[in-house]
Amino acid sequence: MAANIESATPQPATPRWHELADHVLAGNQISAADALAVLRAPDAQLMEVVAAASRLRFHHFGNKVKVNYLVNLKSGLCPEDCFYCSQRLNSTAGILRYTWLNTDEAVTAAKAGIAAGASRVCLVASGTGPSNREVGKVTDIIEAIKSDTPGVEVCACLGALKDGQAESLCASGADAYNHNLNTAESHYEEICTTHTYTDREHTVSQAHGAGLSACSGFIAGMGETHEQLVELAFDLRAKGVDSIPVNFLLPFDGTPLESVDTLNPRDCLRILAMVRFVAPDTEIRVAAGRERHLGNLQGIALYVANSLFLGDYLTSEGQPGAADLEMIADAGLEVLRMDTDAEGGRAGRRDSDDDNATTAPTPTGQDAAPEPAGTAESAAGSKQNPVAIRTRGAGTSEPANA
Repeated sequence: MAANIESATPQPATPRWHELADHVLAGNQISAADALAVLRAPDAQLMEVVAAASRLRFHHFGNKVKVNYLVNLKSGLCPEDCFYCSQRLNSTAGILRYTWLNTDEAVTAAKAGIAAGASRVCLVASGTGPSNREVGKVTDIIEAIKSDTPGVEVCACLGALKDGQAESLCASGADAYNHNLNTAESHYEEICTTHTYTDREHTVSQAHGAGLSACSGFIAGMGETHEQLVELAFDLRAKGVDSIPVNFLLPFDGTPLESVDTLNPRDCLRILAMVRFVAPDTEIRVAAGRERHLGNLQGIALYVANSLFLGDYLTSEGQPGAADLEMIADAGLEVLRMDTDAEGGRAGRRDSDDDNATTAPTPTGQDAAPEPAGTAESAAGSKQNPVAIRTRGAGTSEPANA
């Protein structure tokens, strides 16, 4: 019997995601309602959403992926109580804890990432904010890294800044300063009580005012609503930040959010796409938690994001650095190289040749590195797997995962 087409249940019209991309490519901004619709797009439309967002990514950044490398200068020992953080006050997470690396140790750590293809090194130290003496330590490290590799970008992430400190960092050769807003202002009291959203805004403003590129992003999956994610994305755009790291919550044992593990790979793609629609020409960096929460869809994320962190993070393991580079190549993308007048950041960069895109050496001693949570095997299993703690690289005698 032929199907009765007229009596079939009417289906909702497919949202015109490519029309939304056309709207943005024409120089217009999307509305908060449009951004919310991206986050609520059904799974059946997810690839259409990604395809539309990827048009914005390729229009502004071509097929290049900016590779960033983290150096944790000081781990743990933080007096702040950020609920998500393994380095927080009273955290019982089994992370590495050490005081400041010296200049030689920091440069050695940075060179591991640079050798693997990183064009930006991110120098991070836990704590509320640095003293002037500690800023001096970091400026010495920046000058040493710049002397060794003049074309590399250096981003500092040291917490809240005091007057004049951003200027000192800039004078030493720093290109950028990272200070994440982390979550929407309307949600901030749910993730931290020892400082405010306004405090974080102030440091982002200080960095920009001193001539540093402002890097500021967030952590998704901390109990925020879709509306709050949109609120935050629009706030970051309004602040004119140059790069937005998008982290996905790692539920560290020993932190207040240790049992919060709600994201799935499709959620993560929608979040990245929403941010791309809101900030089409901003560097979007897929950051901590990508292995755990994106799993086998990490490569697809690079059609929306144009930047990633290579290898390990501050206190958690990432997938092997060589696997990151292979993932970039498998997606038909290329690592962005240093030393040209390409747009973005204060340091010059040069686009890579095809045969140089993934030729970084595999680091010594990593062939048998344990597989981190969030890779193919664990992504298919229970999301209750504990976060894999970093036990190599900066602050240890073990080779870095780069």
